[in-house]
Amino acid sequence: MKYVVGLTALAFLASCGVDGAPLQPTANAGISIGTGGVKTSASVGAKKGPVSIKVGL
Repeated sequence: MKYVVGLTALAFLASCGVDGAPLQPTANAGISIGTGGVKTSASVGAKKGPVSIKVGL
């Protein structure tokens, strides 16, 4: 029982940002028009300090 309570408390503390700033979500969308037609681009990701992860759609 102590193990479950300890694990729950740890998960709660980690989720509220006690260990530092929370992950900052990022998003980007774009439209370009050229001789080849209309092109769209989009990306979503997360940033924490100098580390950034993005996924292009």
